[in-house]
Amino acid sequence: MAGGVACGIKAGGGPDLALVATADGRPVPAAGVFTANLAAAAPVQVSRRHLQVTGGRAAAVVLSSGNANAATGSAGLAAAAEMCEVVAAGLAAGAPEPRPEHVLVCQTGLIGIPLPMGPVRAGLPAVVAQRAGDRQAAALAARAIMTTDTVPKEVVVSGDGFSVGAMAKGAAMLAPNMATMLAVLTTDAEAEPGVLHGALARAVAGSFNRLTVDGCTSTNDTVLVLASGRSGVRPAPAALGEALAGACSQLARMMADDAEGATKVAVVRVTGAASDADAERAARRVAESQLVQCSLNGADPYWGRVVSELGSAGVAFDLDRVAVAYGGVTVCSGGIAAAHDEAAVAAHMAGRTVEIACDLGLGAGTAALLTTDLGYGYIDENRTTS
Repeated sequence: MAGGVACGIKAGGGPDLALVATADGRPVPAAGVFTANLAAAAPVQVSRRHLQVTGGRAAAVVLSSGNANAATGSAGLAAAAEMCEVVAAGLAAGAPEPRPEHVLVCQTGLIGIPLPMGPVRAGLPAVVAQRAGDRQAAALAARAIMTTDTVPKEVVVSGDGFSVGAMAKGAAMLAPNMATMLAVLTTDAEAEPGVLHGALARAVAGSFNRLTVDGCTSTNDTVLVLASGRSGVRPAPAALGEALAGACSQLARMMADDAEGATKVAVVRVTGAASDADAERAARRVAESQLVQCSLNGADPYWGRVVSELGSAGVAFDLDRVAVAYGGVTVCSGGIAAAHDEAAVAAHMAGRTVEIACDLGLGAGTAALLTTDLGYGYIDENRTTS
């Protein structure tokens, strides 16, 4: 079940408080993957602790937007814990089992500003009371977690006898590990917490952790999954992982499409690296290069910038073996310019999605990352507190 309300955290009065909960209020197997930022926000610290003390079980996730509750000290930790306590008490009206540690918490917004608990306290009973199991309730929850997002992000993936539903937010500070992002996945599959965590970690590694917009890692990144088991189907770990990965990959692409100021989404593929690790490091170097991102914004196939970033990525590299292609058209071969169809490249660069393929010619290592161009809108959005 889900729900979303406007409680007054956001100055503009938009929806800013959401809830995802089991239908009967009872805890079920759950797992989470969190930011690698050592300045982890209060909700990250609280959710980590709750999953640890319960052995990976949760009945609900409460989410708020408009304030990150990060770098807010002991008061911030107390506020996040109180949110869990209020939600647990509300759910206990129908099911006596939930305890505060069975509630996880996610928050997103401005860093270093105390969370206004007055509006939150007023809104929590309302969002608990209004929770429902229909599409409208899900849509309200997805909208309530948005910050600079322009559209809500929801997806459903069908497995063999089970399904995965998910919502997410994220439009900037998109860099591993994860992004300025929150995502909540639910599944009716049966799964033990350990299996669930392994499947989620692999899904995140191949999706959100392969997305970068600006190279910045947030304080609040959180991806959670709850498994109700109501389908009665216990899929093989590989099948469960495939469904979770499918949901996460679709959400990651939605984030790239909605990135602040972005006019293009780019897939950077590196092949022929000495190892997969080298390939990922090289791809990330290209994907996070402001010079490359600027050339994407200008639809300029300036392959020299790409080669320069590959050569400075700190991986095995031989300029005489390097090839670069845009949209399947090779523009650089053996480290020098290659004759090519300029019109075909120009047409590809003018599109919404650009593919940059880099072959290092050294081995079998491969990797692919998702990124965007660097547009004027990104600067406008981030030149002041945002």
